[in-house]
Amino acid sequence: MIALTVALTCASVIEAKTATSKITERSKHKQIAETERTELQQKLNSLKTDINQTETAKSNAADALADSEAAISKANQSLFDLGSEQIRTQATLNKFFKKHVVLSKFVTAQQTQMATLLRQQYLAGNEDRIRLLLSGENPNQINREFQYMGYVSKAQAKLIGALRGNLQAVEVNQAQTQNAKDELDEITLEQRDQKTLLEKEKNTRAGLLKQLSSKLAAQRKEVGKTKRDEQRLTSLLDKLAILIEAQKKVDAILREERRQEQLAKVQAAALANAQAQIKAQAGLALALEQQRQIQRDALTKKSTIAEARQRTSTKVSSFTPDPIDDDQPPTQTVIAPAQAPTPLAPATPIAQNEKASETSSPDTIYGKPFASLRGLLRLPVRGDLMSRFGSKRDDGPASRGVFIRAPEGTEVKAVAAGRVVFADWLRGFGNLIIVDHGNEYMTIYGNNQAILKHPGNVVVKAGDVIATAGNSGGNEQSGLYFEIRHQGRAFDPLSWVTTR
Repeated sequence: MIALTVALTCASVIEAKTATSKITERSKHKQIAETERTELQQKLNSLKTDINQTETAKSNAADALADSEAAISKANQSLFDLGSEQIRTQATLNKFFKKHVVLSKFVTAQQTQMATLLRQQYLAGNEDRIRLLLSGENPNQINREFQYMGYVSKAQAKLIGALRGNLQAVEVNQAQTQNAKDELDEITLEQRDQKTLLEKEKNTRAGLLKQLSSKLAAQRKEVGKTKRDEQRLTSLLDKLAILIEAQKKVDAILREERRQEQLAKVQAAALANAQAQIKAQAGLALALEQQRQIQRDALTKKSTIAEARQRTSTKVSSFTPDPIDDDQPPTQTVIAPAQAPTPLAPATPIAQNEKASETSSPDTIYGKPFASLRGLLRLPVRGDLMSRFGSKRDDGPASRGVFIRAPEGTEVKAVAAGRVVFADWLRGFGNLIIVDHGNEYMTIYGNNQAILKHPGNVVVKAGDVIATAGNSGGNEQSGLYFEIRHQGRAFDPLSWVTTR
């Protein structure tokens, strides 16, 4: 019993220490993750401000277009969203129309049945039950008439109930249809307002371009302008790379926290199993001790009976008692052999319970590694190739991407799965989108008319529309500027796309 008490006490101490250690480790990991999240959010919020502050000393005529081009992008995005909402609302309206046709057919059929029943009742003379009872006719005939009238009444009640329900459904359907029509009208009006706003912003931008055309032309001839634009983009990409690495650390901490939670669950289950087996062993030990005590009591009782017999035979030697069959053993309790203690089950290996948390790498969460897609990508927009990778630009540095001429509003699609890490106006590139594909691969889409995706945790798929082509950033032609970079180094996009 003392050993049993010690075992239970040790198990309790182990459980308390494990719980304390678990809480401490989880709190530590949560605190680290929360700190990293806060720092990353602060860096994301200050990224654009930091970029603008480093350029305050450099005046650029194209900056005057920033507000106008941002407004045009926002108006186009609103029109894009309204178009999607209009399609959904029209589908709902069509569904209500179809339901209305079906309900109308039901109501018409039920009204016809009701008219037939009323006509039959009228032709039958509309006799009530009291008149039938007082008619003096054959009771069997009266009973049949009552049954017939009961059937007719039930049919009428059922038909009236169904008709009433369908009429109510028609009213609800009409209200839903009207609501859908009202929503569609609101969307149409909002689309008209957005189009008016878009035309106004386009006119404003055209006026600004006209006013600044000479200054823009002069700036395009500056040797340093293109170089500054490249440096600006490179600086942005470097800062984004730092933020992405910071995000990876946060993700790693969160994965470690999940792993620790799984480990704690496994340890808790193992401890509970051990405690259960300790209790089972304690129960067996107690039962074994009780059985041994019963055996000792039986032996003591047997010895006492033998001594009593001996004393009795000595005192009453003159008396001849009935013979006692000494060959018959005294009755005693048969004790079953104690069951051997069940050995403790080995703890489940932790590695087997951590596979789920370690199977995915943050660099491959987008599907296939981007490096394996070389020669398989499709260009993000259809159009004419106007400038190639490495071509000279106005006596400036060589182009690090390609420019594809395309009409305004042409859909720009992501070339591969990834996460949007930047979507804003950048001097020299206009409305710019940068998509991170993991393993330090990024694709860059510039001069967009409208930005349709924004930074966040939503992962875009290959072929998703992320923008519409335009000439933001003071570009003379409408189209898309496209780059592919790895670790900040630019690669020829045409070597990555398929010729099919």
